Amino acid sequence: MARDGQNEAGPHGPFRPSVPSCTVGDLVSASHLDSLLAKLEERSATVAIVGQGYVGLPVAMRCVEVGHQTIGYEVDPRRVAMLLAATSYVGDIPDEQLGAALASGYRPTDQIDDLAGFDVAVISVPTPLAEGIPDLSFVESASNTIARVLRAGSVVILESTTYPGTTDELVRPILEATGLRAGEDFFLGYSPERIDPGNATFGFVNTPKVVSGVDASSLRAVDAFFSTLVDKTVPVKSCREAELVKLLENTFRHVNIALVNELAMFADDLGVDIWSAIDAASTKPFGYMRFTPGPGVGGHCLPIDPSYLSWSVKRRSGHPFRFVELANDVNEHMPDYVVQRVTRMLNDEGRAVRGARILLLGFAYKAGTSDWRESPSVAVAELLAELGADLRGADPYLPAGAVLPANAALVEASAAEIDAADLVVLLVDHPEFEPDALCRSGALILDTKGALRNRSFRGETL
Repeated sequence: MARDGQNEAGPHGPFRPSVPSCTVGDLVSASHLDSLLAKLEERSATVAIVGQGYVGLPVAMRCVEVGHQTIGYEVDPRRVAMLLAATSYVGDIPDEQLGAALASGYRPTDQIDDLAGFDVAVISVPTPLAEGIPDLSFVESASNTIARVLRAGSVVILESTTYPGTTDELVRPILEATGLRAGEDFFLGYSPERIDPGNATFGFVNTPKVVSGVDASSLRAVDAFFSTLVDKTVPVKSCREAELVKLLENTFRHVNIALVNELAMFADDLGVDIWSAIDAASTKPFGYMRFTPGPGVGGHCLPIDPSYLSWSVKRRSGHPFRFVELANDVNEHMPDYVVQRVTRMLNDEGRAVRGARILLLGFAYKAGTSDWRESPSVAVAELLAELGADLRGADPYLPAGAVLPANAALVEASAAEIDAADLVVLLVDHPEFEPDALCRSGALILDTKGALRNRSFRGETL
């Protein structure tokens, strides 16, 4: 055995520890990375954000703000026209900010050739469900678009919410079909979006950004880019890990909301005030996190993301993700429970749902936003319409002329509309729906958000 500091002899002479050799590919990759990092440091990089929706547009605005040359690619020509006219369709982006971005060089486009020469491309496109199965057609299309103009030395970042494996198994092969190799000729990574529309405390800049790459060089490139945009980045070991992060975050919320929703139903049967119980439990400084009941869950995340995780688990392991399936069942049936409560309240007044004038307050999926994708308010309206209710809906964040479900008339939440209703259902606690004014109205109210609790009003809280 060799003594310390010596090498054992082998059949071809003294043994020497193996040292990783530096290949031509490594040198090329290092050169590309150094060039990209320098551009990011100097803010001379050209950044293309593919998808200018609720996620992509705020990212584009931040890129402009820090000095990047920013291209906003959007396949919908109507959206492109609105962007060019400084007319925002995203609640958190005012027209004034969009106008300032245009003046600073922001370039909205639906032309693929305009993406040529990009240094950074971020894919921020929808990832919906199609009959319970993840629909990655938008990600696939965006990847094919980028592949047409992909060049050596650039970095591509997937930001759309998806299941673990998407970056490696879908995006990477499409991009490498160009003949360029991820980690050698270009860089590739994943960074889940964490934008919370309407959140006045935590926005894109001060919310830590999880970043990942398909290799170490890609991670450095992704991290360097987002470090120019946000206060803090959180690097993780792999794209799969980063993809799971977002699904874990939203599945955690989804399951806990389902827990309190089901508790709310049981508490009503038991004659217990669920809101008082939640308030009391929230005084515990450890081991408890506050969640509150409501008419269901909405938006692009909670009704969809946990199902992405459940589908992925079932596909990989063959086992169902029972927590997600149970949470889906509870939350999807909350609109039914709201309608049951409406029916009971009207019965107590000697009224049937059929022919009753019902005013629904709020169609967005959360307070302070105009986003009503997957909103439980829509399901409530459709169920009440099936029972023959005379529906009206009010939401100050929806544009005038918005077409509500079930032919409900879009009205203002005026005192006259409230007084004329046989029943008012508060579905979204927009600040414009002032609790004291609702209580003073004397209207029969079902408060599904707990906004009127601890006040005196005619009606019930969910």
